[in-house]
Amino acid sequence: MDQDIVKIFDTTLRDGEQSPGASMNTEEKIKIAKQLEKLKVDIIEAGFAAASPGDFNAIKRISEVVEGSIVCSLARALEKDIKAAADAIAMAKKKRIHTFIATSPIHMEYKLKMKPEDVIKRAVDSVTYARTFVDDVEFSCEDAGRSEIGFLKEILDEVIKAGATTLNIPDTVGYRLPHEMGELIKELHTFVGNRATLSVHCHNDLGLAVANSMFSILNGARQIECTINGLGERAGNAALEEVVMILKTRKDIFGNIDTKINTKEIVPSSRLVANITGIEPQPNKAIVGKNAFAHESGIHQDGVLKNSQTYEIMSASEIGLDQSSSIVLGKHSGRHAFREKIKELGFEVGEDELNRAFDRFKLLCDKKKEVYDDDIRMIIGDETSNIPNTFELIGIQLSDCSLGGMPYAAISIKHEEKITNDAAIGNGSIDAIFKTIDRVCGYSGQLLDYKVEAVSRGKDALAKVVVKVVFDDDKPAVIGHGLNIDTILASGKAYVNALNSYLSMKEFLKSKMDDSQGI
Repeated sequence: MDQDIVKIFDTTLRDGEQSPGASMNTEEKIKIAKQLEKLKVDIIEAGFAAASPGDFNAIKRISEVVEGSIVCSLARALEKDIKAAADAIAMAKKKRIHTFIATSPIHMEYKLKMKPEDVIKRAVDSVTYARTFVDDVEFSCEDAGRSEIGFLKEILDEVIKAGATTLNIPDTVGYRLPHEMGELIKELHTFVGNRATLSVHCHNDLGLAVANSMFSILNGARQIECTINGLGERAGNAALEEVVMILKTRKDIFGNIDTKINTKEIVPSSRLVANITGIEPQPNKAIVGKNAFAHESGIHQDGVLKNSQTYEIMSASEIGLDQSSSIVLGKHSGRHAFREKIKELGFEVGEDELNRAFDRFKLLCDKKKEVYDDDIRMIIGDETSNIPNTFELIGIQLSDCSLGGMPYAAISIKHEEKITNDAAIGNGSIDAIFKTIDRVCGYSGQLLDYKVEAVSRGKDALAKVVVKVVFDDDKPAVIGHGLNIDTILASGKAYVNALNSYLSMKEFLKSKMDDSQGI
């Protein structure tokens, strides 16, 4: 084990997806997994195989396409979970099973209802079983942050003997302070030595996830579990981009300790995850927030113009934020220049996707003065979505919603080569649009969330609309994305995209049920 390298274990697709509203379909997960591979994360936790057929399928598909990173599935300390994990990652070139059980007194007594000796036996049996499938087994002590140090040593010693190669110490509820986390890891590192890699998984309930991770590194942890943009349950997880750039920036403290991350892929990774989940980092978010390299104060602007290091402790280009692109596109740009710009931004697209994206780019050029890199990123992301277009929005017409007017929307939708027109009244323009889409398509959706934001800058910026909708009480909510200069059109597209996503998910679940029944 190289003591100077910290492994980055990315759990965006598992713990990150557990953020309220951050659910992703299989194609979106594959897209993120490929980007994580370009980012050069060491381990991709692709999901929880036993959680659902959708999770199992996503892990299986990711295992088939990822080559450079280790593909991992989470599993409770249960044989059925471990078997599901093993089956899901079977095709991966590099694979790991990550099994866990709670070790804190409160969890063992109230959640597991198990005695400590029984927890140890379950842990050992699970690691032993996992080793029959893979050589790389990670074991986690859930709620280690509130566990007794003596018990942690006892259970870790036993799972090492059973074959665990990585030992994860999660601060599951974000309870520890940095110096406490450091002391815990230091004592465990002394106890474990070189028998296994020590890992931490810090939650951000008190805003200390990154700080706790860094103190853990200083005291012997050599794997950090984190997510893009700090996504995760409750207040989230340690943010990958912050952990990586702290190590890069503070060599005076961390010396030669570093990661293998390709930092130029940090911003593209952040934007892809934000676009797919619909959860944007706050503007003042460290490293990847929109304001992270913005300077409004006159004093700051003057200093940065004279020497960027006066107010910037890292280079924007180092994280992939291209502030002076070599290719500037406009209405006179050709297909070749557009293709080169896409390559420069890190995208790989097929000929059909390129042609559709180029057509949309030319239409956009006719509507706005400047087309920014962020506009192109959104267009490409929109065109490379693999959700089948069962329904396609053709047009929207709204009533004049002047004072006292009745808001209604007329909608044209294409389905199976047939265009249907209808209209409906709503409590407002957006409500009228969504109700009309329901009428035309024959599905009734319940809107849980609606967000709109400008993709780039200027009055003519593209509008990106994200909706969260439930179409069936028995099925999870789905996310829909819409992109257009006209916010109204973007809203309609987002709702139709959510419906198409729901239908795709429904068809997949039906096929899995048919397979299980031998049909």
